Amino acid sequence: MVTPRPTEDLDPLSEKVKTLKSFPPYGTMNGASSPSSSSSDTCPTCRGTGRIPRGHQDQLVAVIACNDVRLKPRRTKLYVCVSMALCLFLCGLILFFLFPRSVTITPVSVLSVMVYYTPNKVQMEVTNLINVTNENYAQVQIKQFNIQGLVFRAVVGNTMMTNMTALKSRSQTSYIIKLSLPITDESLIWLCKSSTPKTKTIFLELQMTMDISFLSHTEQISLDSFEYIDCGKNSTIPHPV
Repeated sequence: MVTPRPTEDLDPLSEKVKTLKSFPPYGTMNGASSPSSSSSDTCPTCRGTGRIPRGHQDQLVAVIACNDVRLKPRRTKLYVCVSMALCLFLCGLILFFLFPRSVTITPVSVLSVMVYYTPNKVQMEVTNLINVTNENYAQVQIKQFNIQGLVFRAVVGNTMMTNMTALKSRSQTSYIIKLSLPITDESLIWLCKSSTPKTKTIFLELQMTMDISFLSHTEQISLDSFEYIDCGKNSTIPHPV
């Protein structure tokens, strides 16, 4: 009597056949129809009559040959180099026009000096002409301009201006500054009122500070200037600083 073999000892080949039968057939390449052709679509990637299970179209994989020209685009290095050069050029232009440049104050001349005598002091009205130069490619807004007059290191006058016009890009603007100087020092009063000497020149030191803003940037510029004035008479003849 022959005892049948257990199920787990079946030939592996028969197990593989059973597994393949559980999948729907993909048809034949010789034009013969399969029993499952009614539930299948024509394979769009093969030139034969192969069939794929309906609903599996999104699982198709396209295979491109290694020598396909689409895998080797022409002039790639040229396009990359041109793009990089264009980006560097645009960045250079932006830095060139937006890079902060200097704003300078330049005293030009003393336009006039008016002298008034009182018993206890000598009052002088000094009018100066200054130039402010903007080297930036953007407009500069002047927030505040302060000027102090000193004689022998003593502050004798102070003027502050807040309504100055803005500086246009790459331009120079002239401003007329009037400074009132009351002199109360006895030695200077004697010098200015005395008939001798004929030349009654005193040296005036001007300390100028200007608060400006441009390109979302705020800074303060300053300048010290020295000029000579005659406190013995009125003078309306401009003379350079």
